[in-house]
Amino acid sequence: MPGSDERLTRALELAYAYLNRQERTVSEVRRHLEQKGIAGELIEASVETLVDQGYLDDSRYAQMFVADKRDLEQWGNERIRLRLQARGIDRDLVQAALLEASDDDGAEGELDRALGVLRWRFPEPPRDRRERERALGVLLRKGYDSELALDALSAYARED
Repeated sequence: MPGSDERLTRALELAYAYLNRQERTVSEVRRHLEQKGIAGELIEASVETLVDQGYLDDSRYAQMFVADKRDLEQWGNERIRLRLQARGIDRDLVQAALLEASDDDGAEGELDRALGVLRWRFPEPPRDRRERERALGVLLRKGYDSELALDALSAYARED
């Protein structure tokens, strides 16, 4: 049976290969190593090593995720929050990343993003009830809370 050092080296090799493809969360690396049949104590030792080396950082991951999803996909805070929590990111880290991004955006950031989604998807402000409901649905699926989505619809209607 391989020694403890050899088993840790193997666990780290698996983790490095997994991290090589893209940034990962601590939870994702743990789950990956579990699926590869690595023992619990070796998983924890591997995660600790990766954190110490700077390869794993859930705070950095959350900040990058928030920036990417807001800028590239125009997601709202609720959808971002749910996805980060599903990836095993601590609620406090999620909240901190969202607050930091909001500070960068200013007070109107999320409303501006919601308006951008509406302008892109609906070149003209929705006029009838069916179109307004469809526009509202788009914003809700993107992760904007209902109050903000309604504010965005009202603001878009006033632009015309």
